[in-house]
Amino acid sequence: MKKADLVINLLVAVAISLIVNFSYLILFLGQPREEWRPHIPNPEIAYPGEGVLSVSPDGYGYLIYEGTDSVYVPQQRIRWFKLQDGDVLEVDVRKPRQAAGHLVMNRIYTLDGEEFDYEQYINYPSETQEVVWQLIFYFTLSLLLMMTVMRILRRQEFRSASLLKAVLLCSLIVVVLFLLAPMPDWYSGNIRPNFTHQRMFDSMLIMKCSFTAIVSILYAWIRLLLQRQQLVKMEMEQLQNESLTARYNLLVGQISPHFFFNSLNSLSMLVREQHNEQALSYIDQLSYSFRYIIQNGQNRLVPLSDELRFAESFSYQYSIRFADKLFFDFQIEDRYRDYLLPALSLQPLIGNAVKHNTITKNKPLHVVIRTVDGVLEVQNPIVPKIEPEPSTGIGLQNLRNRWRLITGHEFEIIDDGHTFTVRLPLQKPNHA
Repeated sequence: MKKADLVINLLVAVAISLIVNFSYLILFLGQPREEWRPHIPNPEIAYPGEGVLSVSPDGYGYLIYEGTDSVYVPQQRIRWFKLQDGDVLEVDVRKPRQAAGHLVMNRIYTLDGEEFDYEQYINYPSETQEVVWQLIFYFTLSLLLMMTVMRILRRQEFRSASLLKAVLLCSLIVVVLFLLAPMPDWYSGNIRPNFTHQRMFDSMLIMKCSFTAIVSILYAWIRLLLQRQQLVKMEMEQLQNESLTARYNLLVGQISPHFFFNSLNSLSMLVREQHNEQALSYIDQLSYSFRYIIQNGQNRLVPLSDELRFAESFSYQYSIRFADKLFFDFQIEDRYRDYLLPALSLQPLIGNAVKHNTITKNKPLHVVIRTVDGVLEVQNPIVPKIEPEPSTGIGLQNLRNRWRLITGHEFEIIDDGHTFTVRLPLQKPNHA
């Protein structure tokens, strides 16, 4: 059992023990302490007349009556009531347990001609001592029941076998502790186990034990259900996160091949035309681009400064392909460079601008990347090609899906027929 669960169970057990011992409802239903009296069985035979007590050396005695059978007086009664040999008693009696035995003294009415007062022989135990023992007992009962239920059913299906095992063990605990329950002995003034008393099935004790058992088991059951519900919720969240991660990895995987093949085409052109210096510089930029993809492709959010450095790298590669025909204008405010956005957001936008617009010396393409009021704008003029390339829509749809998965929001697309603008809302960093 976890330490936190043990602490909570201890606190709950203390609360149940206090409720059982100090609840006005339970005390009202039970018998007030000042009205408790030692139990005396009801007489089974009226036996009028006075008898003379004869005490044997062994400590037990008999009441001797003239012309009638003697009455057995238990040794315990002689000791409790401090009876002496020769005392004259008027009593009632009950039948013996064995058929051949003597009648047994039950209640004393008079002693040596005076009314017998039971009160002077009753030794009430200390109320503080009794309360302490009661608190310890019900605390122990409650804690054992809760730990038993939670240990058996924790991380298990609530199957019939497990439930039956829990019920049987809890029943056994209740029975054993019921027998060991501290009960006051009104003659000796001590607290003794319940099984040593003649009257074990005290209604107050049964009611308190039943209340403690029901509340403890119900609490443990409800707590297990809540823990199981929380566990299921956590597993669902984990599965959802794993699903989102898998979908994100799939979307990132759609970027790399497309960008890779375009880059190889540009590099082959430089090699074919023997532009060695440009080819080496191009390889360096290409190496940085793919290193960025590998390092940040799994990240959810990256600073704008990192994304801009990556954009500058692959914009260089495009500028090699479209020499003096493609221009990039970065207008970024310094205060937004630490703001966050999903990795690899600019590459598909720049790629789409290059793919779907005419780029010639007479009609060069200017791509503007700027920040406006916490939004990153990527804008290019619309100059349709005479023979437009077929569009699969993967790039833009891929970016939209990634933004939805990572940020939970959509970005804005503005197409007025003259310019095409994508507005990407930036997120403030945690330290902002």
